[in-house]
Amino acid sequence: MEKSIETIWKEGFLEADALVAPKLNNLYTQKSIHIVDKFKRMFRNNLRGIVIGAIVILGLSFVVGIPVMGIMLLLIAGAIVLVNRILQKRLIEINPNVSSYEYVKSFDHWLNEQIDINARMARFYYPFIFLSMVMGFWFSDYLPLITSHLPSIYLVNGIPVFWLLGVLIIMGIL
Repeated sequence: MEKSIETIWKEGFLEADALVAPKLNNLYTQKSIHIVDKFKRMFRNNLRGIVIGAIVILGLSFVVGIPVMGIMLLLIAGAIVLVNRILQKRLIEINPNVSSYEYVKSFDHWLNEQIDINARMARFYYPFIFLSMVMGFWFSDYLPLITSHLPSIYLVNGIPVFWLLGVLIIMGIL
């Protein structure tokens, strides 16, 4: 019973070096850099995902027979990726060699700018995404099949007026 809890306890406090906690240098700086690096990786992966998704949608839209929608979605995704690549370059320019507070402060400033720019862009690209879907089906071979089953649709020059009004209202809301 030499190694009972009581003897270990007494020996631990009798020797000054017995219970030395490991020293962590620059814990907050390392944590800040780690968080920002993780954000950089996620941001890069999201941009890659947008590009891959746009290319897949383009291919599927040609297979399904609605290429107008695929082309428009590819253009919208390209604009989103282009603007965010410029923002990504600004993120890489943030200097990690400054103090932790200044580093996190500059990252916060960049993040707020990025959110503001993407929020302003979203006001435009969400209606364009909806419009691209409507136009994709409009110029596809499926529209005559849909309108032939609905004989009471009011058409002006082959355009269903109430559907057009619905599209305009939805785009105004978006």
